[in-house]
Amino acid sequence: MRDRKRVWFLTSNKGKFREAAAVAATSGLRLKMLAARKIEIQSDSLQTIASYAAQEAADRLGVPVIAEDAGLFIDALRGFPGPYSSDIFKRLGTRGILKLMKSVSRRNAKFYSAVAYCAPGKRPKCFTGAVDGVIDVRPRGSGGFGFDPIFVPTKGDGRTLAQMSVGEKNRISHRAVSFRRLSRWMSASRPERLK
Repeated sequence: MRDRKRVWFLTSNKGKFREAAAVAATSGLRLKMLAARKIEIQSDSLQTIASYAAQEAADRLGVPVIAEDAGLFIDALRGFPGPYSSDIFKRLGTRGILKLMKSVSRRNAKFYSAVAYCAPGKRPKCFTGAVDGVIDVRPRGSGGFGFDPIFVPTKGDGRTLAQMSVGEKNRISHRAVSFRRLSRWMSASRPERLK
């Protein structure tokens, strides 16, 4: 990586990449999609999962890498699906979560994001973001991905994340918060010296 302003983002999710790249670009950071194998360990901590993935990929590939892990934490389900959101989405989808919440009246939830940066041979640095909201009673919208069609942010206008444009979502989303924190840190420091 000769260009300090360009960093590899380890993901094969084009929607996630588009959102993250737009946020990073506002700080002068250019993300490049790295659709390489991502090692996702099982953990109850998003920070641990993202940090491990970034460090493993940076050491294996020999380039600085950013990895993210995100999860939907539903209060009534005691934080489920949490760090297992991606797997649960593949198995149950939004309809499965709505079925689990069929008779639940208190539908508070939170989306969390953990973004980790790591240079080869160094220790990762992790940044987090969160957005409060509620689980809707039905999916709405065709944008976004994952559980976006059933998540209504508290600070929004009543639409789900899937009903928002990338720009609108990036004003309030968990991913935008964590990537803004990462971008500010990278602009103010020399990450290649991270220990």
